[in-house]
Amino acid sequence: MVNSSKKPFVCEACGKAFTQKGTLRVHEKVHTGEKPFVCETSGKVFTTKVSLRKHDRVHTGEKPFSCKTCGKAFTSHSHLREHERVHTGEKPFVCETCGKAFPYHSYLRIHDRVHTGEKPFSCKTCGKAFTSNSHLRVHERVHTGEKPFVCETCGKAFTEKASLRHHDRVHTVFFTEHCCCIT
Repeated sequence: MVNSSKKPFVCEACGKAFTQKGTLRVHEKVHTGEKPFVCETSGKVFTTKVSLRKHDRVHTGEKPFSCKTCGKAFTSHSHLREHERVHTGEKPFVCETCGKAFPYHSYLRIHDRVHTGEKPFSCKTCGKAFTSNSHLRVHERVHTGEKPFVCETCGKAFTEKASLRHHDRVHTVFFTEHCCCIT
């Protein structure tokens, strides 16, 4: 039950309560579909002026939120908070089936497909299905022959970044075995 003294403004459509009348008015647009704020560049529409301002950063390139650890910049505070999990190791999204934890909700959604068997992304060439769009894109390189990851040492090309990283060890091992006596 809603504590009316702390959240006295209640949405008549869904019962959600708010501390301020203005916040309730903004929320009510969810039910009416009203989106009065329009981006002059892309034509996208938004329910709030704040949402439009955040969107404008796509066009301006403005990234006002910076990571104190590595300096990487972001367009929104929420994206910065998500990024900070790289440094903290925080994994707040936990699979209810197996207990595996993830730093991002999107990773959990993709992982859930392991349990459901859902593979919503399929190759237009051969029909093979995948749990994520990124896995599909890597697979499609089998058909296109694209090899975007190139070794800077020997020029050999690979379809996946992990394959290039594995290949790079060849050069590291060779250098270590043949050049260790150089002073």
